[in-house]
Amino acid sequence: MLDKVAQRGEGRQRRAPLQAKTVIQRYHEGQWTVIEDSVANEFVLTIEVDRQEFATVVCTPDCLEDFVIGFLASEGVIRQASDVDNLEVSLYRGMAWVHLKEKFQMRPEVYRKRYITSCCGKSRQSFYFFNDAQTAHKIEDSTRLSAGDILNVMAKMDEESFLFKQTGGVHMAFLEIPGQCFIARSDIGRHNALDKVFGYLLRCGLSTIGARMAFSGRISSEVLLKVSKMGVGVVISHSAPTQLALDLARDLNITVIGFVRNSSFNVYTHDWRVQMS
Repeated sequence: MLDKVAQRGEGRQRRAPLQAKTVIQRYHEGQWTVIEDSVANEFVLTIEVDRQEFATVVCTPDCLEDFVIGFLASEGVIRQASDVDNLEVSLYRGMAWVHLKEKFQMRPEVYRKRYITSCCGKSRQSFYFFNDAQTAHKIEDSTRLSAGDILNVMAKMDEESFLFKQTGGVHMAFLEIPGQCFIARSDIGRHNALDKVFGYLLRCGLSTIGARMAFSGRISSEVLLKVSKMGVGVVISHSAPTQLALDLARDLNITVIGFVRNSSFNVYTHDWRVQMS
């Protein structure tokens, strides 16, 4: 798969800037000054799958191959990177062309409609996309982590948040696989940042046993489902979870940890993974 991913050569257009400079008026402690500020760039990308327009998304224009692979996996179009026969990205045209090994047929009832269904055989009913119910799965990972581990992974994410420090306008997703590697991805869309991580995992064939996901935004139901599709049992955030996300986390056996700030945090679900002594 890695040798079948390409960018179409377009000279100077091959690398899109992640940020731009703009002149602003700044007010601080009673004084006005004119300064140059950095702002995050938005990039519109249309994804075609087997010559059918599948989606148009607004994203940060880096790691786009990872993003397309992760996005299609999240949507249930593919299960693994090897399902893709060829992928080309054009920054100049704002297009990603995907060709699958098995012909893709767009089915709106699968990719666009919400269904009320039970997930993972549980009695609780929640709103899912049909493809979410097919691809989200219960996490069997029995990893344990300490309070220090939780604080350290968030500190590492903050250290890697280079674009956020420059612009303040992006989200971060940071996956640590102890003893192997970490993956840090940023994007103006919080879901996009997760898809970039997912795509990298699939393209490199990495196992997520023992992994923990750090995230800059709130933990919504959609975020929780993306984490489950990656096979990650722990999600940690600076922000808060939603109730539906917690309902899903209980069903899917995912530990949710929120409000990680300074030296404190809250454990919302499956606290057995956190060492408390």
